[in-house]
Amino acid sequence: MKVLIMRHGEASFHAESDADRNLTERGRVQTAQMAVWLRNKISHIDRILVSPYIRAQQTLNVIKHEFPLSESSEIAVLSELTPGGDSALTIDYLMALAQEGIDSVLIVSHLPLVGYLVADLCPGVYPPMFSTSAVACVVIDAQGIGTLEWQQTASSVD
Repeated sequence: MKVLIMRHGEASFHAESDADRNLTERGRVQTAQMAVWLRNKISHIDRILVSPYIRAQQTLNVIKHEFPLSESSEIAVLSELTPGGDSALTIDYLMALAQEGIDSVLIVSHLPLVGYLVADLCPGVYPPMFSTSAVACVVIDAQGIGTLEWQQTASSVD
């Protein structure tokens, strides 16, 4: 299974709470650039897992505009994908999807969780840094062991 792990786009710090922070215009542009790059890199996304926080939801909306999803692509909003989320629970969810035969998953989440997911899926890999709108691709084998295939930043796709 191919797992695309994405950090949300750049967000404003002006909000009532961390969960309510909105994307900046720069965040929208970076996310759109990354979505176009992804559209040229991969053919489809079967399942999307997204944080309930506003900036992650807005990131997903930009992605859907630039990377049209098939009608069979399902979206799940998971409370485990917040900044302090539990990577073990998310990985259990991914393993269940793999057993269902899901081929590709996009996760839209936050620091530090995105880095922990990569490290916990890929033995021997230290949690990588993620700039805003960055994406890492992890391929998980039948035994549940991941390999970090690539990581792309928004600043290198424009």
